[in-house]
Amino acid sequence: MAALLRFHLWPFRVIWVVLALVASTSVTDAFDGRSTTAAVVGSVAGWAAWGAVLVAVLVPRMVGLTVVRVVAPWVAVGAVTAVGAGSVSTVLDGATVVAAGLAVVAALAPSTADALVDGSSYGPERRLALRAPLAIAVVAVVTWVVVALSAFGALSLLAGGQWVAGIAGTVVGAAVVWFGSRSIHQLSKRWLVLVPTGLVVHDPLVMPEPQLFLRQTMARLGPAEAEVADAVVTEDLSAGASGLLVSITLTEPVELLVRDGSRGTTLRPVDRVLVCPVLPGVLLDEARGRRLPVG
Repeated sequence: MAALLRFHLWPFRVIWVVLALVASTSVTDAFDGRSTTAAVVGSVAGWAAWGAVLVAVLVPRMVGLTVVRVVAPWVAVGAVTAVGAGSVSTVLDGATVVAAGLAVVAALAPSTADALVDGSSYGPERRLALRAPLAIAVVAVVTWVVVALSAFGALSLLAGGQWVAGIAGTVVGAAVVWFGSRSIHQLSKRWLVLVPTGLVVHDPLVMPEPQLFLRQTMARLGPAEAEVADAVVTEDLSAGASGLLVSITLTEPVELLVRDGSRGTTLRPVDRVLVCPVLPGVLLDEARGRRLPVG
């Protein structure tokens, strides 16, 4: 994993370019014998989506994480569908399926999320993505399926020359894509920030505003202990995410504003908080280099 992280987003970039190269023949074969309208609609939509992901990984930004998570699997599914729709199976068809699978894996990899989130850092900041809670991740997958089906449905109507229904479907599909992608984007706005004065937890799902933990108020930053004293008040900010929990233990209680239900908030004094970064080892290495009390 450490070796892969040193390559940043380059593995994904290479896979994405290779996918376009090997899938072009499969897509051409899939449209062979179909109408010019179908070929034009499919080609324009496919290249536009592929280009959006390419820009997202070439110019890393937090919003690019949502683009990658939503669009990259959509393009991969389209490429595999083109393979199935072709008349003749070739070696390039097999390569397309493999490249599409690798693209999805790379798009959803923790290192990709971390690199894209950190692309929005300012100056000496280092942003590190947080792992999505399992229940919310399931909802995001369902949302993606609805978004993908809406997009495919609208394009199918246009490709079939059903212009009235296609335009209506495009309007409805665009609305579904917009609101669905906006919902998925909430998962891209969750991160930790290492700053010169300490560590910031930025997670709109569990906190209405970011919380700064100053260096001088931190007693320990490290893997969560199995047992702590009963007197230690702990706030779990992981929201049920699966993965290694990291504990931020404080030298004195800190007032923490957290969400209490869908709309309400509660101010709680805490001695310790738990977070779940996608790359806990990277967090601890970076924190150690910034002289935070890693232990």
